[in-house]
Amino acid sequence: MKKNLAVVVAAGLLAAGGAWAAPAASPPGFTGGTGALKQFGREIADMVERVMPSVVVVRTEAVEYHLGRDPFYGRWYKIPERLAGQGSGVIIRKEGFVLTSNHVVEDAQHIQVALPDGTQFPARVVGRDAMTDLAVLQIEKAGSRVFTAVEPGDSDKVRVGEFAIAIGSPFTLNSSVTLGIVSQKGRAVGMLPYEDFIQTDASINPGNSGGPLVDVEGKLIGINAVIQTASPYAQGNIGIGFAVPVNLAVRVAKDLIEHGRVLRPWIGIQMREAEERGEGAPVARRGRSARAAAETAATPAIKGVLIAEIVAQGPADKGGLHAGDVITSVDGQAVASVHDVQKVVWRRGSGEALRVEVHRDGKQKSVLVTTEPMPASR
Repeated sequence: MKKNLAVVVAAGLLAAGGAWAAPAASPPGFTGGTGALKQFGREIADMVERVMPSVVVVRTEAVEYHLGRDPFYGRWYKIPERLAGQGSGVIIRKEGFVLTSNHVVEDAQHIQVALPDGTQFPARVVGRDAMTDLAVLQIEKAGSRVFTAVEPGDSDKVRVGEFAIAIGSPFTLNSSVTLGIVSQKGRAVGMLPYEDFIQTDASINPGNSGGPLVDVEGKLIGINAVIQTASPYAQGNIGIGFAVPVNLAVRVAKDLIEHGRVLRPWIGIQMREAEERGEGAPVARRGRSARAAAETAATPAIKGVLIAEIVAQGPADKGGLHAGDVITSVDGQAVASVHDVQKVVWRRGSGEALRVEVHRDGKQKSVLVTTEPMPASR
């Protein structure tokens, strides 16, 4: 279907642009610019109709108290203020589980979910994960109603340049649809502890947070999370939005539903880019000589990630990694940043073994490290 749409769009744009030269031969099945554009529009509209029942509006309410003082008696009292918020969400299971952004429901005391058909239900928070800015809600008091769940796609197979459609409620405008492309993958913008965003130019604005980013087949490829604005005082979209990839989002949602928290894999190291290494950098424990440590510090920077600290009795410590090692690859994938290492580790489950290649004392070594669940305190 994607290939057909690409042909249709290319042919339609070619025919619609009067200043462009017509091709020598029309593509098979091409019947003219107007017909091609109409076909493309119908394909998108049909897809939106299929996905829309899974998209919800998430309304929140919280009460915040401010201190006030009686001007006559001087007594202090609390003044309640009701704070209302709105975001978006998408139904991921027929039992009424809704995936949204953590910042949409954070600190909310009352949550209501509204469906496109106008029906509204109360909802409760099943679990939240601040590290990925994701949260799962469950619709309540729905009786025996079976909800329409979105079909998940595979964000690992999404290609830069493919069409992307964002659905949500920007600026309280419910059920809004915007069309764009996947601008880039694997983006980190420094807003969350862990980031692996899909960048898109499909317009995403305040209120879109938590809503779905889908492909032309209507499959979920991401959860809209972050927008880039022209300035801290501007709220409008400038064609740069970010979504949490669906493979990560579904995995987080599964843990939140089944365990109430994310069972994030962990190897027990503190890292920084190897290029930052210099005099005074941490050196390995386990009795390394001062001479070896000095030689390591004086060695030119190696492309990789420096292990600055090893957590005692953690997975890396048990596996034989040392502070001062420079990680060059994990599971056969070359790494050049802390984010690269995190991405490979977090894609594995707890209790799985990772092959870690490190540079130590001028030599390349291979170490097998078995992941463990990250302690809650970390």
